[in-house]
Formats: sequence, C-alpha cells, structure tokens
Amino acid sequence: MKLTGKIALVTGGSRGIGRGIVESLAREGAKVAFVYRGSQEAASALVSAQTAEGREVVAIQGDVAITADADRIVSEVIAKWGRLDILVNNAGIIRDGLLATMEPDDWRAVIDTNLSSVYNFCHAAVRQMMSQRIGRIINISSVAAEYGNQGQANYAASKGGIQGFTRCLATEIGRRNITVNAVAPGFIETDMTQAVRNAAEAKIKDSIPLRRLGKPEDIANAVLFLASEEASYITGHVLTVDGGLTLGGF
Repeated sequence: MKLTGKIALVTGGSRGIGRGIVESLAREGAKVAFVYRGSQEAASALVSAQTAEGREVVAIQGDVAITADADRIVSEVIAKWGRLDILVNNAGIIRDGLLATMEPDDWRAVIDTNLSSVYNFCHAAVRQMMSQRIGRIINISSVAAEYGNQGQANYAASKGGIQGFTRCLATEIGRRNITVNAVAPGFIETDMTQAVRNAAEAKIKDSIPLRRLGKPEDIANAVLFLASEEASYITGHVLTVDGGLTLGGF
C-alpha cells in the first residue's frame, strides 16, 4: 500500500487509461477523485466496483476544458479531504483529419481538452501543493508528440505542448518538493484506439518489438511509480511506455 493516506485527482477517469489509473492508485491506498464529463454510467460503475473493494473513490462531473470547472473540482477535493497530493492529467480526445480539411472546431476541441485542461488543473492545484511542500503531478502525453502521424496535427500539437509544459512547470515548483512528469503511451487497447486497431492491428503489432498492444494497466503502473516515494528524485521527465514502438519510428 504505497500511497496510504495520499489524496489523488485523475481527469478523464471513467474509462480506458484513466480508469486503470484510478484503480491502481486506489489499490495502493490512495483516496481518489476522478473527473468525468458525460460517461455517468461508466463513472458510477467504477465507483461501485471500488467501493465494494473497500476503497474510497468518488466521481465528479465537469468539463476539463473549462477553467471554472477545474477550480471547482480541485476545491471540492481539498474541502473533502483537506489536501491534494497527486494530480494526474489524463483527459484526452481525438478528432483526426488532414489539416487541409480540418475544421477549426476540431482543432480547438482537441487543444482545449488535451492541453488547456492541463493548465486548468495544474493552475488550480499548485498553490495547495506548494503550501503542503509536497506533490506529484503526472501528465499523460503520447508518442505522437515526438513522431508525426498523418491526420493528427491537432493531437500531436496538444501532446507536444504537454511535454513542454511539464518540463517548464518542473523547473518552477521543484523547490517546493513537487515533481512534474509525463507518461507517453504508445498504442494502448482503449475505446479511443478502436478504429485504428480495427483497420490495422496486425500491422501495428508487427511494428512493436514486444509484439503486443499496451493495456491500460501498463500506463497505470508507470503513473503509480511516478506518484510514489520511489520516484521522488525524478522530475521534468517524459517516460515512454510503448513496448519499443518508437525505437525505429512509426
């Protein structure tokens, strides 16, 4: 139980990678709040499953792209448990399309949900962590930040922005014993990657040295490490978790 007594907040926590992160943090003893926007059924099911295991997990509805929602959610967590030790910025969407035909709304939706949300929640949380003089911030990026993919200019820009943001914030608040790191997943078995997997799963696996797609728990385990005391001297780092996919590019 590495995280007993710790308070965690996870954005985009009702499904996929986010759900795996919530389960992992709670299993290690943290009290976990997670943010969902529209998946109320999935959020309720996750809370019920964790409660049945004797873990303290709560769901909070909100739109991560809205600054006021981030402020409200962070305030609710602090009011409920008195502190905030771990923030995981996981919420993300895709709106793939070639730039020549990409609608402005598709650009803005991805940037606002994936990147602006990281600013929103970090801005809301850092003062509490600074006053505590301890904290862990983990931002979920992607290997797409480093390796371009056709039709993903908006997604790659948002994830590249997360990596730059992570490094800058790490330099600003490290003196307060707060670490800021990112995890960059490769191809993970989630709803978000279903369409790509349907079209080319065998080809994708062939390009991965470990010859399998990642699972949400693979990313959750990396987040758990970065949230733990064992990672207390790691900050400003981007941890790639992709089965070796990017060793030769993709």
